[in-house]
Amino acid sequence: MPQQPTNLFAGLPVLDSGEDFITLIDQGNVQIERIVSSPRPESNRYDQDHDEWVLLLSGQATLELDGKPVQLNTGDHLLIPAHCPHRVLATSDKPRCLWLAVHLRECPTASAAA
Repeated sequence: MPQQPTNLFAGLPVLDSGEDFITLIDQGNVQIERIVSSPRPESNRYDQDHDEWVLLLSGQATLELDGKPVQLNTGDHLLIPAHCPHRVLATSDKPRCLWLAVHLRECPTASAAA
């Protein structure tokens, strides 16, 4: 049975610090998240085993990718390769940053499934 539509922009939290992660879909090798950033995100460093594609739906942000700053504006997107160290350095207050993140995990091989 098909799901009823939901709105990505509905119920956005207003955060003083950190980020809010909501998993929209987690199926097979794909996980899609909605991320809302506060103006003071935690600068956690990530080094993931899988690729991640991010799209900044609103706001401006500065990421650090493999030690280098990368500026993103509304509508910008990029692929963060597996094992590329990255973190959020800064995010805008007005408008707040809203992200869509797609995690692309490796498919299990047929031999591993046997």
